[in-house]
Amino acid sequence: MSHWTGVLPAVTTKFTNDDRLDIPEMERCFALQIEAGVHGLIVCGSLGEASTLEPDEKIEVLRTALRVADGKVPVLLTVSQGSTRASCKLAEAGAEAGAAGFMVLPGIPYKSEPHETAVHYRAVARAGGLPVMIYNNPPAYGVDIPPTMLAELADEPLFTAIKESSDDIRRISEIRSLCGDRFKLLTGVDNLALESLAMGADGWVAGLVVAYPRETVAIYELAKAGRMNEAIAIYRWFRPLLDLDVSARLVQNIKLVEALVIGSNDRCRAPRQALQGSERARLTAIVKAAEATRPTLPSF
Repeated sequence: MSHWTGVLPAVTTKFTNDDRLDIPEMERCFALQIEAGVHGLIVCGSLGEASTLEPDEKIEVLRTALRVADGKVPVLLTVSQGSTRASCKLAEAGAEAGAAGFMVLPGIPYKSEPHETAVHYRAVARAGGLPVMIYNNPPAYGVDIPPTMLAELADEPLFTAIKESSDDIRRISEIRSLCGDRFKLLTGVDNLALESLAMGADGWVAGLVVAYPRETVAIYELAKAGRMNEAIAIYRWFRPLLDLDVSARLVQNIKLVEALVIGSNDRCRAPRQALQGSERARLTAIVKAAEATRPTLPSF
């Protein structure tokens, strides 16, 4: 079974000028994450523009991450297809390609009823045969997986972790109260991350980590070591950037930060377009202010 804890970046998918997968740039960016000490990689999620990727492209991104990780950290494939059938096929392909497990969404964009959601998750888990992180993000996808449903799903051994992105910090305690330590519990909201860790979350599925991996890992490690004042100082510096994750334009936002900080590019797959005009200027100013005050990280 999985032991997914720590910082797991939800990495971006890189594209060439002619809208193909940019494998060399993804290899470079994924390597920066691993060198900084992250604890896993999650490919082809919402930040990875999953809805625009063909199934074969998702498997190619997965294989790219697996090559870079080289067994040092687990690599999870996100399963976010429109039907249970398509989700099962992707899980089977991901397992064959070597994924350590899956982060699974409800079938989207359909807003399933609770019994439909449970059937979907059980079918995908059994098709892939690997550990599953249940992704709960009702603000984005309109389907809630409340603590009571998680308690009902606890009988399936392949369900091993929860990515909790309901935007309700109380959920951390509620899940622990109902489910104990049955699941590894990870926050998926960048600007609630330290609060979630303080409430007992095991890890952080992070977004801005793709541009600032060392700072993200430092916050996690310091918090887990009980060095909260040091973690808070970094988190307060980071907060204006972390807010960029909580947006309908999180992909464009975070790709621009990557371009400015690690010299990547902010190309997106249409219909998304890179930020322009006043919004690009606003985000650039946020990044410049952060760079001017970037903290020296303590040892941990």
